[in-house]
Amino acid sequence: MKNRGLFFAIAFLPPLLVSTPNSAQEEQTLKVATFNVSMEATNYKALGMKPSDKVLQHVLSTGEHSQVKNVAEIIQRVNPDILLLNEFDYIADKSKGVEAFVQNYLNVSQRDLKPVNYPYTYVASVNTGEPTKFDLDNNGRAEGFGGDAYGYGLYPGQYGMALLSKYPIDVDNIRTFQTFKWHHMPHPQVPIVPDEMGRIDSGTPWYSVEEWAALRLSSKSHWDVPVIVGNKTVHILAMHPTPPNFDGREDRNGKRNFDEIRLMADYLSPDKGAYIYDDNGDKVSLSENSRFVLVGDFNAADIGDKHREGVIEQLTNHPLVNNDIIPISAGGAGASSAEFSNRFTAYWGARADYVLPSRYGFNVNDAGVFWPAKTSELYRLVKNREASSDHRLVWVSLSLTQDE
Repeated sequence: MKNRGLFFAIAFLPPLLVSTPNSAQEEQTLKVATFNVSMEATNYKALGMKPSDKVLQHVLSTGEHSQVKNVAEIIQRVNPDILLLNEFDYIADKSKGVEAFVQNYLNVSQRDLKPVNYPYTYVASVNTGEPTKFDLDNNGRAEGFGGDAYGYGLYPGQYGMALLSKYPIDVDNIRTFQTFKWHHMPHPQVPIVPDEMGRIDSGTPWYSVEEWAALRLSSKSHWDVPVIVGNKTVHILAMHPTPPNFDGREDRNGKRNFDEIRLMADYLSPDKGAYIYDDNGDKVSLSENSRFVLVGDFNAADIGDKHREGVIEQLTNHPLVNNDIIPISAGGAGASSAEFSNRFTAYWGARADYVLPSRYGFNVNDAGVFWPAKTSELYRLVKNREASSDHRLVWVSLSLTQDE
């Protein structure tokens, strides 16, 4: 049986609020966005609850949490047609998770804005907080959670993902890659602790043979979610690779980040993705001449002091990927004196979040980062990480071209 996660349509609003294209012109335009919303339990310490998915359930049930209301206001102002949320805790009970967020926040006017509805959503389990029996962080204790989980997390589902869409999702053809083993990638970047002279070739592998055989590549998951726009299919390729830090000389997180991004880059091309299998065990890669949009917090800067050469370039320089128009903002430019700071998507100074369409099947009309300048009334939404998130919403406006 296919791993389809949780897919459902929300039908509690009057039809006039549901965005349903009704003309050929509407079917040819599409705004796609990604937003790391920091909606995970440890972000709500003031509630005094033990970190778990119950914390976010409580926040979403009220419709009154100021930080989440600001997140909803940002989404209402940008009004994307398809939106990936990163760091949205996975909650198996959809009525207490993404459905509650849509109903209690997005369907409610924030600051007199028009409510926005997403009748189609997709969520599925992730590796963060999913326990293993190993001491993966080599601290002498096999604790199951934290650094010993398949992906760093204090509880299963922390830092999850959710996809919201105004267009139907082709649920039967969703592919997920949560359980793909790292060592099954050809020539993976194996973490090695260098010897005293700094030599890797005579160093010690960070992971034991048993650990390396069991370790999954994706720190959360990789998704291919087909969305039907008019009579065309758009593959939403979503991921949230691990940050390339919080490790040591072995650079295990940096190497994992590289290979997580590589997995998606290889998936784009049948000749390079022949080794890839999905969670059903099927060998799969994207078909030639497919429309796709890569979305997510990739934790990979493209320039500046946080840039690691050759990492994000696996996608931004990929011949099938359009990175010609880079989303920018006035607020990012005003937040730092660094060159190209107008392209930053995170308050800590980097382009970390990406919306990258395929060259095939699209024209790029416009793009942006929701980061108002300090002189704007809307700066209140991003003035600090407690206002909404430590990341900014990134969007790209596209026109769908005719098939060749």
